[in-house]
Amino acid sequence: MKIAIILGTRPEIIKLSSIIKKMEEDKMNYFVIHTNQHFSENMDKIFFDELKLPIPKYNLNIHSCSHGEMVGRMLIDIEKILLDEKPDIVLVQGDTNSVLAGALTSSKLGIKIGHIEAGLRSFDKNMPEEINRIITDHISDYLFVPTENAKDNLLDEGINRQNIFIVGNTIVESISQNLNLARKKDTLKKLGLAKKGYALLTIHRPENTDNPKRLKSIFEGIKKILKVTKLKIIFPIHPRTKKVFEDSKLNNYLNLDNLLVTAPLGYLDFLNLEENAKVILTDSGGIQEEACIIHVPCITLRNNTERPETVNIKSNILVGTNIKQIVWAFKKMENKKNDWKQPFGKNNVSKKILDVII
Repeated sequence: MKIAIILGTRPEIIKLSSIIKKMEEDKMNYFVIHTNQHFSENMDKIFFDELKLPIPKYNLNIHSCSHGEMVGRMLIDIEKILLDEKPDIVLVQGDTNSVLAGALTSSKLGIKIGHIEAGLRSFDKNMPEEINRIITDHISDYLFVPTENAKDNLLDEGINRQNIFIVGNTIVESISQNLNLARKKDTLKKLGLAKKGYALLTIHRPENTDNPKRLKSIFEGIKKILKVTKLKIIFPIHPRTKKVFEDSKLNNYLNLDNLLVTAPLGYLDFLNLEENAKVILTDSGGIQEEACIIHVPCITLRNNTERPETVNIKSNILVGTNIKQIVWAFKKMENKKNDWKQPFGKNNVSKKILDVII
């Protein structure tokens, strides 16, 4: 059997790393296509280095373009590779343009598709990721879901029960494999931070970064938080977010007292920051999961989430961009007990997925 893995972003590299390592260990016949959807070295190459992954066989260098152009170029280039390589199955993970392009191309060529992290729904079709998830799920042959909730979403949409496999989330394995390495990093010392002496902030979703009003509202909330807490807030800034600050003349918010703005960080440094934060504020789906797994309270700067399990167990609160809600949630989560049980499975996810395929 020949397996193709198609990926293109930081979360995909992280979440597929345990599967790639398992295939290496079992000497399976596979190759990786990297679309390079994330183009910054700190958002991409460093993750392969830190996770000790082999360099992808193919790098497409498709980035910095509109959704339509990006997906179109990916379809053209991925098709050529798949026609040449003739894999038996293509694995994709998540909800990015790389996932959509990989799944569409495979479907047109009659190649089996395995969708890892299938069944997630925010029920907000204004999100490009939601459209990518729905289309990919409905053309996939193997749907590897992380939870019962994700399985129920697929059943509600009429997907065949026999194609759905509850396996957990590979992020559990990735954290388990890398947390001890992250703890050896001197990240906090370099940044002048103390354990549990800071909150961690990330913003990258287009719904926030491409809307200056929403971004301003978030940072008005951050400004008020900094007035009522002794904690510092560290903000590794995404390239897209940085550009919006510059274009919208919101740069004054990056100079708030006790707000530490940094460049994007490598995975191990970021994992170290996550584990030692008192609270995490984010609009990232993956970070909601990571915070839950490592037992750090999370505040999500969105109106919805495709990870409702985190809200149900009260490790996470949805606040949107409402200033009062942001401040209220911070006060609530700053001293929250982290005694919840994470719902995303154990350290055998990669084996489960590969066993199904084999």
